[in-house]
Amino acid sequence: MTRAAGERGGWGNWGDWAELLRVSALFTVPGDALAGAAAVRCGPNRGTALAVCSSLCLYEAGMALNDWADRDIDAVERPGRPLPSGRIAPGAALTAATGLTVAGLLCAAAAGRPALTTATALAGTVWAYDLGLKNTPAGPPAMAAARALDLLLGATASAPAALRSALPPAALLGAHTLAVTAVSRREAVGGSSAAPLGALAVGTVIAWAATRRPVPAAGHRAPLAAAHDTTAPGGLAAGAATAALAGELSRTGPRRGGPVRRLARALSAPASSGQGNRLGRRRVPRRAPAVSAAFGSGAASGRGLVVAVGRAPANGWSRSAAAAVRAAASARTAVPSPAAVVQGTTAAVAHGLARGKGVRAGRGSPARRLVTATGGGPPGGPRAGAGLPLTIASRGAAASRFAAVAGAVLAGGYVATVARPLAHAALNPSPYFLQRAVGSGIRAMIPLQAVLASRAGAHRTAAGLLALMPVARRLSRKVSAT
Repeated sequence: MTRAAGERGGWGNWGDWAELLRVSALFTVPGDALAGAAAVRCGPNRGTALAVCSSLCLYEAGMALNDWADRDIDAVERPGRPLPSGRIAPGAALTAATGLTVAGLLCAAAAGRPALTTATALAGTVWAYDLGLKNTPAGPPAMAAARALDLLLGATASAPAALRSALPPAALLGAHTLAVTAVSRREAVGGSSAAPLGALAVGTVIAWAATRRPVPAAGHRAPLAAAHDTTAPGGLAAGAATAALAGELSRTGPRRGGPVRRLARALSAPASSGQGNRLGRRRVPRRAPAVSAAFGSGAASGRGLVVAVGRAPANGWSRSAAAAVRAAASARTAVPSPAAVVQGTTAAVAHGLARGKGVRAGRGSPARRLVTATGGGPPGGPRAGAGLPLTIASRGAAASRFAAVAGAVLAGGYVATVARPLAHAALNPSPYFLQRAVGSGIRAMIPLQAVLASRAGAHRTAAGLLALMPVARRLSRKVSAT
């Protein structure tokens, strides 16, 4: 132990701990949880913040534990590191690793049991890697599993029920980590060109895969997309309900006690087995006919959708509306194609709006733009809203184009971050170039996380993550990330 280290009592100073914990790599951690939250279509919330805190603690615990476990190897290969140089005592590093692990698990516990389960698996993987798996063939897969679990921690803390949609981005992040870890195994003594070339190929494949748009989860599809799904038994009921509501709107408008308020009351009212209410009597609440159709019970029996519509009006719905529902959805019949139902419903809505009674049917009105967005128009007439400068449908197309362009740009930035250092390491696999390739691979986590967030539609999250990139690059010039 040096004289300076003895004066510090083996605990070092802020600079020593910054080097031990590799704070320049710390900026690559929050994006895991944020990308996980974006993958489950959930904006950052309290659970996401707790997942970020847990990830930061567990990541730094792994850094401290890594140097404690490698203190004898670093004494030969890296004598200037804080532990072999005596600036920080090994016991202090082990104490820090233990305390940070406990803090990470407590943060995860505050986010809920699913998050705690994931964080426990992550902590176990980190300790297993540092204490036994690092120098074995299972080392790179273990590190890849740790990064994948870190993303899944953000998903489970933000929206545990939608964990499945976070598995593909977790696999991509794990594949990148696997490639970088394979390069890092020979960074201290040099190696061959195989690992950098393999990492370069993996990065290219990841960039291509990350630009593919994910299939939305069933709970996150747009209503019209769900209606066009031929496997959705509620498509017919939704079409019938919309047709009935369009007829009511064209007749009475959304006034007090009108169909809009009736629909809201019907959605919150319990179902009734009676024959319905007579006009003017609402002491026995009952779902409206269209809502009863949406909650038919025949789909579970395999006989198609069973639509239960009473013969008497319910909650003030007119007899014509109930007749429209019964005509569109007769009881105990198989469900026709929801796409055909949507087309017919759109025509009914357009026809009701074109009559202009109770609803403003002007050229730029929201109601007419709604019809335009669904692709409908008055029967036998021109497309509703023709000539509008920007309809809902065109906005959706513009958003899709923007998402595609943003994904391609972000993927290009990710490739640019890793390609050049890996190419140099492949041409000259010396320790210097290998360490540079590993450092760039660690920093490339940030644009990769941004790609994954943008892929899920969280463009603001992606932009925020990219803002961390110059800070991490500047700090890496003072504190090495490897």
